[in-house]
Amino acid sequence: MLQTIIRNAKIVNENKIELKDVGINSLGFIEKIENQIYSSARNEIDANGNYLLPGMIDDQVHFREPGLTHKGDIFTESRAAIAGGITSYMEMPNVNPPTLTQELLEEKFSIAAKKSLANFSFYMGVSKDNYDEVMKTNPHSVCGIKIFMGSSTGELLVDDPLVLEKIFANTPILIATHCECDSIIKENLSKLIQELGEQSISARHHPLIRNTDACYASSSYAVNLAKKYGTRLHVLHISTEKELELFSNKIPLHEKKITAEACIHHLWFTELDYDVKGNLIKWNPAIKSVKDREAIWDAVLDGRIDVLATDHAPHTLEEKNLPYLNAPSGGPLVQHVLLALLDFVDSGKISLEKVVEKIAHNVAILYQIDKRGFIKEGYFADLVMIEKKPYTVSKENILYKCKWSPFENHTFTYSIKYTWVNGALVYDNGKVIESHNAQRLVFNR
Repeated sequence: MLQTIIRNAKIVNENKIELKDVGINSLGFIEKIENQIYSSARNEIDANGNYLLPGMIDDQVHFREPGLTHKGDIFTESRAAIAGGITSYMEMPNVNPPTLTQELLEEKFSIAAKKSLANFSFYMGVSKDNYDEVMKTNPHSVCGIKIFMGSSTGELLVDDPLVLEKIFANTPILIATHCECDSIIKENLSKLIQELGEQSISARHHPLIRNTDACYASSSYAVNLAKKYGTRLHVLHISTEKELELFSNKIPLHEKKITAEACIHHLWFTELDYDVKGNLIKWNPAIKSVKDREAIWDAVLDGRIDVLATDHAPHTLEEKNLPYLNAPSGGPLVQHVLLALLDFVDSGKISLEKVVEKIAHNVAILYQIDKRGFIKEGYFADLVMIEKKPYTVSKENILYKCKWSPFENHTFTYSIKYTWVNGALVYDNGKVIESHNAQRLVFNR
């Protein structure tokens, strides 16, 4: 007997929408996809024609554990993620202590195995002096290595050309980069302080400090290194029009060596929003101009940008309400990213099929994730059902540990109705079901 049958669902998969039934077995795999499944199951759900999507795979989150758990932790943020239709995530190494050894990396996997409600992987961090540890990273069981080529401090800032050359030349695994040139940022900030004084600098100056030149200098350097050594490079959170010339839409994704990601905040907000939102939309790289945002949208639609993600990075409101120069960059997004993208679907900016391609199919292809990212027989049943029902973000329904959202008071067009992780129903019409059914992601490399 099947464990679950989802009936009468409009399945969005591989650029098609088809009304089908989906049968899930007791091992958490999709066993049948048919026009009508005539057998029975322990659990049956009538989708009533609502859309069924592959669960989102978020390739860039900061869940803050270990060491920074006053902001968020693996349990609280994965709980918010499944409420937002994210069934798998890949988390970053800038925690405390930074994830710079294989032992620390495996400790994070052990924490997630006990606490995470969504499937998980973690990046190995790179410093100026942990080359030997980086080279031990297992491509089959770890999503990639992360290099902060700017916008970080201490051990995790890697801007030494000799170190970068050595890593790019020899890495056994995908490199994901944060690309901003630290020296340009510092020069821009110094000029503004001399011109205006520290007290006058606010969030609206953020895109002047972390400007196009800072982004392009670093991302073009990373791309040139990748071309020189044939490295598998993934450039995170593209924020400028100029950077888009570095990426191609002429090569099939499975053949690309150099890929790019865009995040929801760079598709939603612009520099015009700083006067209202202030530090709440202070991210690195900075949210920039309307022209930059529209260029990023063009690249998402034409294939130069391969995947969409969140860069979910919670901080407390107390921290965000500090003066600009003291306030940290980043904000919480995993609960609302899919809803935000569905607003764009509703307005005609992007098709639902294209959203699924960018948040699920392409992430699975790009990272070579085993049996995820598609609604197919034999694949894990990581699924999300959406319904066209207004959803207003409020303090009462925010699940982030930090208890705020840059989307607060916005009413989205769609709601998340159900989320399944490995065949287990984990979100049901506003209620999180803490099944702890999540698994470590595996990569076919």
